[in-house]
Amino acid sequence: MKIVVAGTGYVGLVTAVCLSEIGHTVTCVDVDKEKIETLKSGKSPIYEPGLEELMHKNTKLLKYTLNAKDAYKNADVIFIGVGTPEKKDGSANLKYVYEVAKEIAQSIEKDCVIVVKSTVPIGTNKKIEKFIKANLKNKVKVDIVSNPEFLSQGTAVKDTLHAQRIVIGAQNKHAENIMKQVYDGFGQPYVITDRESAEMIKYASNDFLALKISYINEIANLCEIVGANIQDVAKGMGMDSRIGNKFLQAGIGYGGSCFPKDTKALSWLANFNDYEIKTIKSAIEVNENQKLKLIKKARKYYESFEGLNIAVLGLTFKPNTDDLREAPSLTNIPILLDDGANIKAYDPVGEKNFKKIYPNEITYCKNIEDTLKDADLCFIFTEWDFVKNLDITLYGKLMKKPIVIDGRNCYNLEEMKKTNIIYDSIGRKTLNKEN
Repeated sequence: MKIVVAGTGYVGLVTAVCLSEIGHTVTCVDVDKEKIETLKSGKSPIYEPGLEELMHKNTKLLKYTLNAKDAYKNADVIFIGVGTPEKKDGSANLKYVYEVAKEIAQSIEKDCVIVVKSTVPIGTNKKIEKFIKANLKNKVKVDIVSNPEFLSQGTAVKDTLHAQRIVIGAQNKHAENIMKQVYDGFGQPYVITDRESAEMIKYASNDFLALKISYINEIANLCEIVGANIQDVAKGMGMDSRIGNKFLQAGIGYGGSCFPKDTKALSWLANFNDYEIKTIKSAIEVNENQKLKLIKKARKYYESFEGLNIAVLGLTFKPNTDDLREAPSLTNIPILLDDGANIKAYDPVGEKNFKKIYPNEITYCKNIEDTLKDADLCFIFTEWDFVKNLDITLYGKLMKKPIVIDGRNCYNLEEMKKTNIIYDSIGRKTLNKEN
């Protein structure tokens, strides 16, 4: 099948590469010349484990181009996978979706199915259908299908190739059958529904997970007050099959490209329709407050950060990605800098993107040892394996004053008790603390 994917970000590129893996001929379209040149050279413009390897494996089935008109005109199926960033009021910005939709309408020369893969507010597919039909240049038949993605950054390839379900919102059997031809190679269960329900499934799923994270963080904060251990609490909760053990890891809040904007977008949509989803509204508030948890902890040890040497381990919002969107580091580091701290940071994947924001304000190190040397305080923002697997005695050996504020609960409390390190984590007792 001849497939075209508009957009080479996380959603578009991963979708395209995974579709080529099951034998489809896929053309990736983007307006960013640098991205397309990078892809043509065999490199991925985003860091995603396993993605570049699949690109190399399926070179003969993958094509990258800036020429959208030529790509769209004879496609069987066109996926729209461009970004829908958050507007200032919290609503989803559909500018790029409509730009692609117009270009598709003016380019296609044969009947085709147009698939909205981007996360869009409920009712958008219906509007896109009307918009495309109003802008068609040629007499062709088009079907618009909602097909939301459920991938997580860092595991996007696995999530796509081994998804738990494929949601298809189609208005007729023809479009449904075409989508099954696209996806049958994956061998995954289908959820066939109308477009509005498919759009809602995406938001409801993401926002439920955001709620779960916010809830466990609230419980963790209370655990610290009453002397309970959040990890034991989460373990006990997770063994209940009605609850499940996923997304019960307490920390300093969710980030990335999905949960923050999707919670705000659904809340905005509800308010726009004179309804309030109070649980989502609370999750947003809890998450914003949770990002400041480490700063509040650090204030127990230093009233001011002026002149302090501060080590930062991890800059990205989660491991195995170079994405900084809504990362806790972007909330905390400006506060530390404004207070006069000297910051050294280590993140082998996120450094490049962080330098675009702070090119000279902080020192970027090439290893943990250099980052920790002579530090008065250490913040852990990302639970990279290199952080979790670190010989914890290095904190005491290298730091001027071994105070570790861990936002991801990377270390075992019993092991930390054996050291002289002041260890302050989330929802657990502070160890070896100063009197």
